[in-house]
This record gives sequence, C-alpha cells and structure tokens, in this order.
Amino acid sequence: MVRVDICVCTFRRSFLAETLRSIALLDRGEYEIRVIVADNDAMPTARELVREAARDMPFPLQYVHAPGANISIARNACLDAADGDFIAFVDDDEVVGREWIRALVEQAQATGAAAVLGPVRAVYGQNAPGWMVEGDFHSTLPVFVNGTIRTGYTCNVLVRWSPPFRDVRFDPALGRSGGEDTDFFNRLVALGGVIAFAPDARVEEPVPADRATMAWLVRRRLRFGQTHGMLLGGSRAATAVLAASKVGYCCAMTGLTAFSPVKRRRNWLRAVLHVGVLGGLIGVRQRAHYGEASSP
Repeated sequence: MVRVDICVCTFRRSFLAETLRSIALLDRGEYEIRVIVADNDAMPTARELVREAARDMPFPLQYVHAPGANISIARNACLDAADGDFIAFVDDDEVVGREWIRALVEQAQATGAAAVLGPVRAVYGQNAPGWMVEGDFHSTLPVFVNGTIRTGYTCNVLVRWSPPFRDVRFDPALGRSGGEDTDFFNRLVALGGVIAFAPDARVEEPVPADRATMAWLVRRRLRFGQTHGMLLGGSRAATAVLAASKVGYCCAMTGLTAFSPVKRRRNWLRAVLHVGVLGGLIGVRQRAHYGEASSP
C-alpha cells in the first residue's frame, strides 16, 4: 500500500479548518494517508483547531509545533515528521478536490517523477475587479520551458520521499522573504529529479479582498523576480542586460495594449517581474513578508 503524508503549514489562519475538512473528504483509494499540521506561531495557537478537526478526520492527524514565523522551519518540521513513500503539500488557505491525492500519485507512478505539481484555481469574491476575474491573475500553474518544468511550488505538490530527495530541506534564510520553495525544487532537479504536472489534481484558493488589488499583484511579481534573479547562475552581467531588455519590451507592450484592461496589466506585471530579477541580480534584499499576520 502506498503511504502518503499530507503536510499543511499554518500561521494564525482559521481557514485551516476548511482545508482539513476538504482533506477529510478525500477519496483515499488504496492509499495509506496521514496528515501533518505544522504550526509556525510562537504559541501553539492552532493546536485546539487541529484537535477538533481530528474528531472527524478518517486519517491519522498529527500536530507539530514549529515556532519561528518562518515558513521554512514549518515545512522542514513536516519533512522531519514524514515517513511516507510520498509527501504532499497544500496551503492552509486552500481546499482540495476528492481526487487530489489520487491524481498526484498516479502521475508520479506513471512518470517516475521526483515531484508532481497540480493546478491551483483562484476563486474570486463578488467584489473582485472585472479585469482581475477575466485575466485570472491569482491562479497557479507550472511554467514550462521547452516542454520541461524547471522548478515548482508548494501550494499543490507531491514529492517522492526517497533517497536522494529525502535529504533536501527548505532554506531558513529564505523562510520570511520567500523563494524557499523555488530553491527547494531547484536542488531537487539538481539531484536528477524530474517535475511532472497532474492537471486533474485540482486545488481551489479563495482570494481575500486584501489580495484582490493591483498593488498586491505588483508586490508579488516583484518578489518572484527578486527570487529568480537571486538564484540564477551563469554570467550575471549578461543576465542583467537580458532582464533590462525585457523590462523595456514589456513597458513598450504595456503602452501598446493600453486599450485592454487585462493585457495592459499583464504586460506591466511582466515588466515588474523583470525589474525584480534585476534587483535580485544586484543583491537587493527582499522585504520579509511572512509571519506578519495580526494576532488571532
């Protein structure tokens, strides 16, 4: 029987109850499933919520207190507690579909991949701007480069938990600014791992009002770019020239598509992404954004 440990990292988020309810409804099939929740708050604020969820959970549910307001610490605590054949990560503000685990595992078994990504579909509220809903700026899909996925994300992923991948950990130095997941999957690939995609392993993520703004999207793209620039190898001078040319091109396209609310914003966000790459290349420090949630 295939053993799967589902890992959820949390920090002062009550939506965790919805995430765990959706996991409880999974079609477990022939899999042996265990759920691990790592609480990253200084105090064990999620312990009671997890205890309540365990009453209706058809799988073993383990609570781990991993304080530090650093997402890498929480994720590494999950990895240290895991002993399955595969581990899966999903965020504490998402809900999973009934076939989620089955789709991930079947793709991993069919391809032999070290990691399998699934899609995250954004669910917008009634007050979200029309251009945002039409352009679907918050959903998450893997990026293919010449038909290959070079890096991944942790909001919907399955990882083969066997050597040599079992020794990979998330970098605590990136656990507050971001980029720890990119770094993790880069090292997974460097060890010879292949990343696959399971389009049927669907997860949904409601978009709260404070994220349904252009300003939030700009900050997010800037951070993505900084992470990418920071982790790039090769000639930094040549990469910086290329990034600068992309900024210019995207700015020009922003002007040329000014008539389109969606295309104009999409091109501008691409320009911001490449500005972030330039910042990462020259060592601009990323602002810490994780662990800033208000007290419960």
